Amino acid sequence: MERCGNRLSLISNHLSHVPKHNWFKSDGWGFRDTKFDVNSKGQVFLQGSRYEYSGKVLPHFAKWVEEQGLDFGSRAKIQEIIQVDPPINNENFLRDVKKLPIIVSQDNQERAFHSHGHTLQEMFIVKFSKFARCVDVIVYPTNEIEVEKIMNLANEHNVLLVPYGGGTNVTHALQLDEKETRMICSVDMSKMNHVRMVNLTSMTAVVEAGIAGKDMEEELARYGVCCGHEPDSVEFSTLGGWISTRASGMKKNVYGNIEDIIISVRIVTPIGTWEKPCSAPRQSTGPDANNFFIGHEGLFGIITQAIIKVKTLPEVKAYDSIVFPSFEIGAKFMHECGIKQIRPASIRLVDNKQFRFALALKPAEHSQFKTFIDSIKKYYITAIKKYDPETICACTLVFEGSAGQVALQQKQVLEIAKKYKGMRAGEENGKRGYFLTFTIAYIRDFGMEYYLYAESFEAAVPWDNLDKFLYQVPKAIEQACIDKGIRKKPFISSRITQLYDTGCCIYIYFGFFAKDLADPVKTYTEIEDLAREEIMKCGGSLSHHHGVGKLRKGFMNKALGEPALTMLRGLQNAIDPKRIMANSNLFS
Repeated sequence: MERCGNRLSLISNHLSHVPKHNWFKSDGWGFRDTKFDVNSKGQVFLQGSRYEYSGKVLPHFAKWVEEQGLDFGSRAKIQEIIQVDPPINNENFLRDVKKLPIIVSQDNQERAFHSHGHTLQEMFIVKFSKFARCVDVIVYPTNEIEVEKIMNLANEHNVLLVPYGGGTNVTHALQLDEKETRMICSVDMSKMNHVRMVNLTSMTAVVEAGIAGKDMEEELARYGVCCGHEPDSVEFSTLGGWISTRASGMKKNVYGNIEDIIISVRIVTPIGTWEKPCSAPRQSTGPDANNFFIGHEGLFGIITQAIIKVKTLPEVKAYDSIVFPSFEIGAKFMHECGIKQIRPASIRLVDNKQFRFALALKPAEHSQFKTFIDSIKKYYITAIKKYDPETICACTLVFEGSAGQVALQQKQVLEIAKKYKGMRAGEENGKRGYFLTFTIAYIRDFGMEYYLYAESFEAAVPWDNLDKFLYQVPKAIEQACIDKGIRKKPFISSRITQLYDTGCCIYIYFGFFAKDLADPVKTYTEIEDLAREEIMKCGGSLSHHHGVGKLRKGFMNKALGEPALTMLRGLQNAIDPKRIMANSNLFS
């Protein structure tokens, strides 16, 4: 058994307090030093130094976004400070919680920062409006005993608690009820961010819930192991947030979804702290209580730590990509990979629109030779292979494992690809697809400043409904845009991500130019709801991994059924009779 020491960082150091909005944007996604902007020549570039293309000009991107309706001559003014109302104070709770050896803050910008996630609706408020209700106080526990004391004080004084991890949710999970008259306390878990123990015999680790995914992997790598759970938000989202939302990562084919990774959850509830007594790999002891808390979205308590599975760090990591004549043909390739269980760590198929989007993100080439080679490749694809530039699509791949495993998987994947006229497109395009994953939210924020409103949503769908889904859902969105008076053609795009034996996960990307609309947020919300209705008609799930929050809970009766909702309400009544954890996610 090996033990990790406690690593102190700017966020976790409880001897001093650096507010999160000093390091992360208070007006959008991600790090303060990273942002897309336009230079004096009208070229888009990425500020900062954190990513592969940071500091580089993207000469093709301006033309692409202009084709979507964006006008660089018309930029919206973002508010410098988010306005918040004075806090509602429960003086008895404040008096008692300030006796604990923890940081307690009522700074207005911290309050605003902890009162939202990252949906389009919330980003609009952050940039241009005002939240109807903000948290009243933020507390930063450093250990489980302090979490238990905070829980007990909230129960005693009737204060609402809202767990806070990375704040990256896209489901309105942190949105607050403006009619709530009780004091609302945000419990920020970021100081509980350590790997407590690594067991190299059983290949498990005990990890605190507030640790961000990227930090956790850095800690585990010191012991030659990894968790492998890598959502798009891995830099910011936390283990506790993944468990609470029943998350999935880009590399689930090798490492599993979060429910496959978790052995046992430890959670502080209003009626006591719980953890499964036995951490054996499988038990036949009735329903698994872990599953009451995986996906509970903060309703039943505050997760403090978990026992997780770990795997040996992969010997080889290889990027690759394949282009197909059309998305429909590429989807057949994905289907065969899925049912034959030939699944690299990450395999994602993007349609023609996203393929062109990724190409638009290519930085300025410094090598004339490389430009020459690229022109030859383009000629070969269009003139020799006869691929239509208007339909061509791409699959990006990441292989992880031993050298032998990676070589075998690459061979198997390419053999299937040949059946569907697939052509290998190389490592660089595979890496570019990965780059796009980590910058898409920055791009969304950039577009909003120029009245381009865009968002994505996901669902799982059975293989036999895939064709219907890929046709009907975009068609329904396009028709809804016409009905809502959106004059310019919207951007509607699809991407197939995670593969299963019986189906796959699909992302829908949707954006429209909204300068002339009276209420673009209302318009977007109504269209997304219509799209969700169509998704479910096509056999798609309410969500694959984002969760429900308050954004989608109106669909929960269809998604889960009333008997199951009755059971969950009964569980909530038993665990939290005072509703101090009642942030109203999942169900009403």
